Amino acid sequence: MWIDTHCHLDAPEFDADRDAVARRARAQDVSCLVLPAVFPDNFDAVRELAHRHGGAYALGIHPLFVAQSVEQAARQAGGAGVEAAIAAVADALARHRDDPRLVAVGEIGLDFFVEGLDRDAMARCFEAQLDLAQQHGLPVILHSRRAVDAVLKQLRRRPGLRGIAHAFNGSDQQAQVLVDLGLRIGFGGALTFDRALQIRRLAATLPLEAIVLETDAPDIPPHWLYVNAEQRAAGQRSRNEPAELPRIAGELAALRGLTRAELAQATRANALAALPRLAAVVGQGA
Repeated sequence: MWIDTHCHLDAPEFDADRDAVARRARAQDVSCLVLPAVFPDNFDAVRELAHRHGGAYALGIHPLFVAQSVEQAARQAGGAGVEAAIAAVADALARHRDDPRLVAVGEIGLDFFVEGLDRDAMARCFEAQLDLAQQHGLPVILHSRRAVDAVLKQLRRRPGLRGIAHAFNGSDQQAQVLVDLGLRIGFGGALTFDRALQIRRLAATLPLEAIVLETDAPDIPPHWLYVNAEQRAAGQRSRNEPAELPRIAGELAALRGLTRAELAQATRANALAALPRLAAVVGQGA
């Protein structure tokens, strides 16, 4: 029924009960999880988990993991620089190109929120991965924290790329440009907070065909799982799960005046349009 288009099931937060997390999701009618990689060291993990749990996966270097990916490439392949890290992505995409569960290049993008990152290396890594996506005919799963305009600049240079703008938190105008370029917008736990006015407005007003659902689990918990600073200081932790997707969807359905069934049908169709290979995965009973 539901498709979670962005879930990091391989994250260490799930080490103790990973299979149970997947079972709980399926029990809530979350029929397919899309697992984006963040750097070459977890490429095998996301691929194996997608096959084990009937889901799908994406391969790419997250902007926050560029330096780590460069270091890893230097250790394993003896290469240096961003080019060596990109070579690892290119090799993995080539080796697994016939795997129907490989549905995108991702999670890739730009992050101008975290200080101290090498923006030049991040940009070169992002641009090279966009080129790889075009070469392989794959869509992209995009990270664009405080960097939407810079991401849009690169997308405009590569017309025809489709995919998903994950965890989008930009302006109405930026969202419309993404939609005009053929991308879908990912919404998750953030929309459940009353104070997230811009996200909620976009979720309520964007064309329905532009919207896909995601959890970003274990991150971006909905308001009912949120742990504030005082609670965190006391040792409490929050962990999002893909099983939360239907309840998140219920809040989106209420914002838009839809039934859950109507929203499920629409967002499922949107996910399949954004990630065309996903149709074969879902068709296998994922």
